[in-house]
This record gives sequence, C-alpha cells and structure tokens, in this order.
Amino acid sequence: MDFTNANIYCTVKDHSVSGETFDLLCNEELQLLKTHPQPSASDLGRYYESDDYISHTDGKRSLFEKLYHTVKQKALRDKIKLVQQFKPQKGKLLDIGAGTGDFLLAAKQSGWDITGIEPSQKAKNIAQNKGVVFTDDLASIPDASLDALTLWHVLEHVPDVAKQITELKRIIKPDGVIVVAVPNFKSYDAKYYGTYWAAYDVPRHLWHFSKTAIKKLFGMQGMQVVKIRPMLFDSFYVSLLSEKYKTGKMNFVKGFWVGLKSNIKGKQNSEYSSHIYIIKNNQNAK
Repeated sequence: MDFTNANIYCTVKDHSVSGETFDLLCNEELQLLKTHPQPSASDLGRYYESDDYISHTDGKRSLFEKLYHTVKQKALRDKIKLVQQFKPQKGKLLDIGAGTGDFLLAAKQSGWDITGIEPSQKAKNIAQNKGVVFTDDLASIPDASLDALTLWHVLEHVPDVAKQITELKRIIKPDGVIVVAVPNFKSYDAKYYGTYWAAYDVPRHLWHFSKTAIKKLFGMQGMQVVKIRPMLFDSFYVSLLSEKYKTGKMNFVKGFWVGLKSNIKGKQNSEYSSHIYIIKNNQNAK
C-alpha cells in the first residue's frame, strides 16, 4: 500500500480528545484513506483516554449512552444471526477488539466456543467479569484453527492492515468465515458532514475504507467478499455525534434526519454509513 505520492483527501480534527489535526491521504487505486501522521504505538493509547469512548465502557450516564446501549442489544442479536447464517455449524469464534465482551457473551450463549482479543485493559476487565476468555495476540493462535473471526469496527484501528489480513488468512479454517464491519467514507453522511464526520475519528481510526478497498485488500490474500450488509443504526449514531462536533450540541432532530437520509441514499447507491463484509477463503484462488 503505497502512499508516497498520495494526495491529501482532507484535513480532520480530533474532536473528542486532543484537538489535534491530521491529514487523510488517499490511495486512488485502492480507494483507501490513511491518517497522517499516524501516532506511534507508544503514543496511541493516550488518544483513547476519554470517558466518552463508548465501546470501552458500559456507562449509561446520558440519554445518548442509554440509547446507544438499547440499540446495542438488538444489534448483538442481529450480529449472531448473521454469523450463523454463513456458518451454521458452530465452532471456535474469535472476536478481535472485543471491547466489554457483550458480543462474545451473546455468542457463548448461542453455543460458540469463544475467545477475545482486546488491547484496552479497562474494557478487558469488564469483559472478564462477564466470563469472557481472552488471548494476548494473534501470534498465539494456531494455523487454520478458527471457524469464525469477527472484527466489529476494529480494522480501522489496526496499524498494519496488510499484516493483519495476512494473519486472519493464516488462522481461519479453509471453510471458515470472516466478518468485518467498518465505516464507509463514501456514504451520504460522510459527504454531508465533511471534516466533521464523526466516523473519521482521527487518530484512533488509522484507516478509512471503501467497498473497493476491502475487496482488494482481502483479494490480495486469496479471500473473497461474498456479501455486504448495511449497518443501518450507524448512520444515526454517527450523524448525532457529527452534529455535536459541527455545532457544539447534540441536535437529535437534525442528526436523525441526516441519518435517515443517508440510509435512503444508501438504498439507492449501496453506499451506507457503515458496511458489514462477509468474507470467505476463495478456494479457486491460486
């Protein structure tokens, strides 16, 4: 992935923690954006030090957080159904970026043999108290040992995407399924809010994907996107946050309207706020 002569797509501010600005560089061939400069591994942690980083907490302090966790319960059920649609024979499932462990807990209750990976010790502690089991890293996982791999809004946080996908290919069984959910910078809400679009979330999001980028990156490893599903609730969540960044207040009516319009546009052009990609090994790939 060469960004040596890449053009600047836009410049975005970190609205939630540091207030710093970052350029988004565009690889035209892959239709992939890269946050520049990317923080070092030792420095990245401080950008997550916020009580408002909602995936690392079970907090329900505000109406926004309460709504988030209410929607989250339905989303969990839908995620389990989706994985089992493409992998009905339950087996070993690894969730990378497991957060506070609610998806893995739901998977366990559905009969899966679960393991998680989570870099945030705060989130990990919450998940372990729920009975979720963790492993430290992908390197400790044997080759071709997993039936299902899930990354719910995680791939955008990974420093080396190409290396990560290579590891996913190594540990998934030949007939296994990989489920990846990421924001889509070609959606209506992304274009509407521009540099205020909350799903850019620099510098925590190191990469920003399009459908082309996911298909090509996994295709390089002999894997194939077999289905793309929209994440309909994401447009509302992202639009509400974007309104806050743009105007300084949480405008529920305006945020809901933009989120709804984004989903309507997505139905027309298949460019939703976030997509779920169902990925399988391409058995015919050389």
